[in-house]
Amino acid sequence: MNNYLGNRNLQAFSCCGGRTSCVHRLAATSAPRDVDGLNGQALGEIAHARKLDSSALGGRRSFLSAAGLMGFAGLVPLSGCASTGDSAVAAPVAATPVGRVHVVESNDKTVRVGAMDPNASPVAEVESGDLVHYPNTWVNWANQAKYGMSFEEREPIRKRFTAGPYSLIGPVAVRGAEPGDWIECRMVKLRPIEWGWNSAPLGVGALPSEFKKPYLQYFKFDDARTRADFKNGISYPLRPTQGVVAAMPAGDKPVSGILSGPYGGNIVVGELTEGGSIFVPVQRAGGLIWTGDSHAVQGDGVVNQTAIETAMEDMQIQYVLHKRSPLKNVLVETPTHWILLGYGDSIEAALTASLLNTIDWLSQAARIGRDDAYSVISVAGSVRVTQYSHQTNTVYTNVPSKGIHTLIPKNIFTPEMAATVSRATRTNA
Repeated sequence: MNNYLGNRNLQAFSCCGGRTSCVHRLAATSAPRDVDGLNGQALGEIAHARKLDSSALGGRRSFLSAAGLMGFAGLVPLSGCASTGDSAVAAPVAATPVGRVHVVESNDKTVRVGAMDPNASPVAEVESGDLVHYPNTWVNWANQAKYGMSFEEREPIRKRFTAGPYSLIGPVAVRGAEPGDWIECRMVKLRPIEWGWNSAPLGVGALPSEFKKPYLQYFKFDDARTRADFKNGISYPLRPTQGVVAAMPAGDKPVSGILSGPYGGNIVVGELTEGGSIFVPVQRAGGLIWTGDSHAVQGDGVVNQTAIETAMEDMQIQYVLHKRSPLKNVLVETPTHWILLGYGDSIEAALTASLLNTIDWLSQAARIGRDDAYSVISVAGSVRVTQYSHQTNTVYTNVPSKGIHTLIPKNIFTPEMAATVSRATRTNA
């Protein structure tokens, strides 16, 4: 992923028309260059003080790899350009400098399996803008799934965790977060472990009665974590994401990670990869953010119930507090799109919810009429199935069972207007 970022060689991006003045074209150099508004000399001095090779700051991709260690990893503009067909022309969003870097390892004290615990103590208390580095997240079922296990060997493990399969790490508390605020969770780095699997027990997914035996397929990833080979000349490009991102709901009972709601939860939005953000609402002091259900890649709908399930060996998330944001619903922002979600017991209900959430947000953020926003979706938007589950015989049940997400492309806006829309939800921008 991150193909919208440059590297240490000159690269012309479609959003910039090949202009040499494009800020996303960074040449290789032995001296640190200015990167996204950060003074190159200052970066070099910081790198020297922290014993980093300043030549590694020559391009944005190499800058990212060193940025987490320097405390600047979250400075990737979400409205940057793309070298793919979906080019976005927006000016960079005002970045929030990274403060402290907190390390949270997965262990019996930091992970809850199945459900988010409202009584769990925070694994980290951060200031707005701080970055949390998760160096070893767990696979499902308390990290007990192992590469090569047969389906029969896995079944007792799967059935042991009745609240849900996900190894949820958290919560992270953001100081000053109060009900009515929103927390932006920026996916700075998502590098999976070397393997994963796709599986379908009997009686699950969109076609629960179609197949007569359970399915289980393991995958090994390349060292760069860019591809997973399947069979018969098929391989998948990896696009790592977190299936579960949630702010702890109000109330005193645990909440299963397989549920979705206005707090986030089991969102499974495949577009939420490196460089993307999800905004979740604060329902209790500190926000208390949980995450889990790592995917190496997933298709829209995840129709057999699973993606390529995995864990992260290097995950970095920046948490940014937005006081009294005008947001009303969970929002995902990527370098190329804004995405609004909707859930329901039927596709029709989920579609209606996603469309209404998109219309309400877009009309306010872009300062257009609700009928105009409806027209934008019809002309330029993309409406996709997020998940479709129809379990008839399983340990777990997704609720709501259907999800739809609506994508609004940034490249239909002028750079100035796209930047205005991005800032509309960032009360600290």
